[in-house]
Amino acid sequence: MLRHLENWYEHLILGHPRAVLLFALALVLAIGWHAQDFELDASAESLTLEHDQALKYYRQVRDRYGSDDFLVITFQPAADLFANSSLEGLAHLRNELSLVPGVRAVTSILDVPLLQSPPVTLEQLREDIPRLGNRDTDRALARQELLQSPMYRDLMLSADGKTTALQVVLAEDAEYLSLRRQRNALRDAGNERPLSREESKQLRLLEAKFHEANARVIHEERQQITSIRKVLAEHSELATMHLGGVPMIIADSMDFIRHDLVVFGIAVVLFLVVILSVAFRRPRWVLLPLLTCLSTCIVMLGLLGLLGWRVTVVSSNFLSLSLILCLALSLHIIVRYREMHADNPSASQQQLVSGTVRHIVVPCAFTALTTMVAFGSLVVSGIRPVIDFGWMMVVAIGVAFVLSFVFFPASLMLFKAGTAWPRKDLTARITAFFYHLIEHHRSATIAFFLVAAIVSIAGIARLTVENRFIDYYHKSTEIYRGMVVIDRQLGGTTPLDVIIDAPEPVDESASDITEFDDVFADPGEGDGLAAKSYWYNRWRLEAVESMHDYLDALPESGKVISLATSIRMLRQADPDLLRDNLQLSLVHRKLPESIKEALFAPYLSADGNQLRFSIRVFESDPSLRRAQLIERIPREMNERFGLQPEQVHLSGMLVLYNNLLQSLYRSQILTLGAVFAAITVMFLVLFRSLRVAIIGIIPNILSAMMVLGLMGWARIPLDVMTITIAAITIGIGVDDTIHYIHRFENEFAKDGDYWAAIRRCHSTIGRAMYYTSVTIMLGFSILVLSSFVPSIYFGVLTGVAMMIALLADLTLLPVLLAVLKGGTAA
Repeated sequence: MLRHLENWYEHLILGHPRAVLLFALALVLAIGWHAQDFELDASAESLTLEHDQALKYYRQVRDRYGSDDFLVITFQPAADLFANSSLEGLAHLRNELSLVPGVRAVTSILDVPLLQSPPVTLEQLREDIPRLGNRDTDRALARQELLQSPMYRDLMLSADGKTTALQVVLAEDAEYLSLRRQRNALRDAGNERPLSREESKQLRLLEAKFHEANARVIHEERQQITSIRKVLAEHSELATMHLGGVPMIIADSMDFIRHDLVVFGIAVVLFLVVILSVAFRRPRWVLLPLLTCLSTCIVMLGLLGLLGWRVTVVSSNFLSLSLILCLALSLHIIVRYREMHADNPSASQQQLVSGTVRHIVVPCAFTALTTMVAFGSLVVSGIRPVIDFGWMMVVAIGVAFVLSFVFFPASLMLFKAGTAWPRKDLTARITAFFYHLIEHHRSATIAFFLVAAIVSIAGIARLTVENRFIDYYHKSTEIYRGMVVIDRQLGGTTPLDVIIDAPEPVDESASDITEFDDVFADPGEGDGLAAKSYWYNRWRLEAVESMHDYLDALPESGKVISLATSIRMLRQADPDLLRDNLQLSLVHRKLPESIKEALFAPYLSADGNQLRFSIRVFESDPSLRRAQLIERIPREMNERFGLQPEQVHLSGMLVLYNNLLQSLYRSQILTLGAVFAAITVMFLVLFRSLRVAIIGIIPNILSAMMVLGLMGWARIPLDVMTITIAAITIGIGVDDTIHYIHRFENEFAKDGDYWAAIRRCHSTIGRAMYYTSVTIMLGFSILVLSSFVPSIYFGVLTGVAMMIALLADLTLLPVLLAVLKGGTAA
């Protein structure tokens, strides 16, 4: 069978190289045509767990109380904020922002209701709502009120009175929201039971429609943010301004992805040209690998566009990885070809290319498979962008392997053999150095790696998943600067909602309102809110205020807004507000709808039986421990206020992000377990020896342990990028292991001398290992150009891991082969 395939390959690929190249080129261009449909995704959904129940609850909370996806603009004028020039400039800015297409509303300190500037009663509030923008408003009193207001302090106005915030609400896309709601409903149903054929068909249709709607919404938001930035630039002389908010982070993150794709692609291509030119000094060894790598990337971009597979910040380096891994295959072919040419200077090009492919295809096939297994293991992570990244790289490696053994050899057939390659060069001296080192220090080599393993285990014990989202971006980026200003001056950045339900069943004796109160209810409304609400009554509002004060006193809490905040504001207009439930019902019924929408709807459910405490957490606080905070709040609220565990729920992006981070430990264990198990099985199939399989896996386990230990000692946390390093290190590092063992067994069969075989391996396959590993290390170093800090960590740490893997394969692996297969330690 194998002989038949070899004959077929030589007849078709090597026998008709021009036809093969034309067909390959046509196929590459046909698939690459779909690269125009290639899309990016930096939405909040791309950084959440698959099947996270907290995500389902988060969506329910947002549907009930409204979305927190709005833009925030910080405004710090050079003059006093309440000076005429500053307020006039703020009004002009607000008016221009409201004219931007897609902006639904802009709210500033000029627009919020005031109750003490001068003081008004609730009766007067129903007739006219005082605002700072009104001519008859006392600015001195307004300044004092805004600085002291339980609602506006540290939210609309900083504590020093120098910085204010504008809230820009973008218009929602009704079709997008409807499609998302329908899709989520079917997804949730599918998590609980098997979907029917009709439901599955409907879900696929909804997924496709939502995909289109989501792309449209993201594009429109990006255009809106660009327009808003133009407006801000036109007023830059008036004040120092920063833009923040989830839509802006999404838009800028997509720009970072585009930047990384372009920069990585160009930088890696230039890098390939330089390293190939320096290493091999012949145009063919630069041109052919480069064309093969570029063809791989064109095919991948086309496939992603064709399949509607979107790239996220996690997978933004797939292009550079594809180039590097494809180059690794090409380097093995080049080095083996040059070896054969040096041994057989008079051989024909057909003989050299055929012999090269015949000797190198099996180990390359297994190295490609092991690398695919390593990336494929990421699918068990449960994190959608990590899963997609894994599958993308599986496909990319498959494409790279096919093109490397079709496009590259066929192209090589168009060249003459030329002069043979001299065996002695710098690389030969480096690999020879490692051979002499381990030949005379076998026991010391094993001892060194044992000590390294112990130190690594200690470092792994120090690993953490706690990291700050703000640290994902350079300090020079608008995301970072905006988050810092909002965090430190305007009450925190990351939203956390504490939801308190009424106990089941609701205590109907909560209110002392009798039939008399029906007189004051709206027609058809039934009893007033205080009569039917568990929380909105004169007894439990005191408890609500106590809960608010507890949450506000937490060191992690910035601004806390709740029903208690609203009551305290209204009490400024009516000190007797909590006199009785009748008064509470009257207030709620007669307040203008705009006031009720602002003070009640976001913090109290329509039936009055659920509370929402909106907290902004200080994201820039280095001591922030999300998991501890999320565990502490329900426990202490239960203890302090006599609540039952089922009454207290936490939601918000802080919870979703924490769930993602906490899952990383489990994901790390699952991915490493999956990749080790799969590679061990592949070693057994390839080498047909359990002992050799164990020998082969040891250096790779140590490489993964050492890079994770380094992260622990350096206090580099696990995140959605670094979670992939260990599995990728094993998958790529094991390539060298396979090539070395495969060559070792061939060399050992010649004379049965372990150390002679090792010497010959170091001078042959060792050189190819050195070329590929150094290329991969330098290639990953390109990631330091990223605007996304986890990508920088990913590049540096993966490069370090590859260096460790190379050292282990050139030192520990041969020593283990000699000692455990029959040699002796010295």
